[in-house]
Amino acid sequence: MKPLLLALTAALTLTACLPAAQKFDSSAALTLDPKALGPTNSKLEWWYLSSYLPEEKLSLHWALFKVNFQGLPYYAGHIAVSDLNTGKVRFIEQNSQVTDLKFPPLSLTQGDWKYLQNGANYTLEADDLKLTLEPLKNPVVHPPGYSGTPEVGQMYYQSITRLNLSGTVVAWFDHQWGDQIPGSSATWDWMGLHVSNGSDLMLYRVKNIKGDVVQVAGSWVDPQGMAREVKNLTMTPREEWTSATNRKYLLGWTIKADDFTLELDAVNKNQELLSNNTFVAYWEGAMAGKGSWQGQDVEVHGMGEFVSNVP
Repeated sequence: MKPLLLALTAALTLTACLPAAQKFDSSAALTLDPKALGPTNSKLEWWYLSSYLPEEKLSLHWALFKVNFQGLPYYAGHIAVSDLNTGKVRFIEQNSQVTDLKFPPLSLTQGDWKYLQNGANYTLEADDLKLTLEPLKNPVVHPPGYSGTPEVGQMYYQSITRLNLSGTVVAWFDHQWGDQIPGSSATWDWMGLHVSNGSDLMLYRVKNIKGDVVQVAGSWVDPQGMAREVKNLTMTPREEWTSATNRKYLLGWTIKADDFTLELDAVNKNQELLSNNTFVAYWEGAMAGKGSWQGQDVEVHGMGEFVSNVP
């Protein structure tokens, strides 16, 4: 945690202090407004956009992190763009503490990076990315409204699971906030997936810092945009990959639930991101696979995020 404390101390000269972070209250998840995507006063909060472009052989993600450390704000931004033909990953970090986060409408500015709501649509302008996003489904709160456990921390969780990216490509947008600290109190294996039958799946395993799985959960957003809990979900890893930094990530999965059975694999294995402004190592990249859904064959693609417990 020492590098984070140094970064927070440096940020103090650039930003005003915040009130103490609100404590997580699981009962509040029952009344969350899915459309309220704006900033909160939580210990940790992030907004996240990801997309896998199979025909272009590209994947991308953008994230903005906001930390309230004992009243001291700290902000970090990430962009990763992967060329799946060559395996090259371009990872860029935004360290600016000059921010303007507002809602409504949603407006997230960090330095010269901007994620803005314009009517029903959104735009992202960050480094070389200039994207227009049109939601195909309404925002949802993932049942039961949060991820995690009291042991490892909990995060309220809402998403727009399907957006047209510049009119041709499907993307995924997340907003989470709470008191779970990646790499310190918890790690996870997460997937946001688009299914060929028009459904969207959010699947995750939360682990404590020892690597014990403390929660397995998922939600299914149907073609009409209704979010439901995935019943009797199991996520069984079947392939472990070791990165050049000797960190281990689970990149092959068998996923089973009442309605479906899926086999998923990483499209490109070498997707480890080593962050200097969040001090967390994680794997972020495209996932693809196939299986059956209520007896019908389906194809699945999307993004996976797997967080290392090695600093």
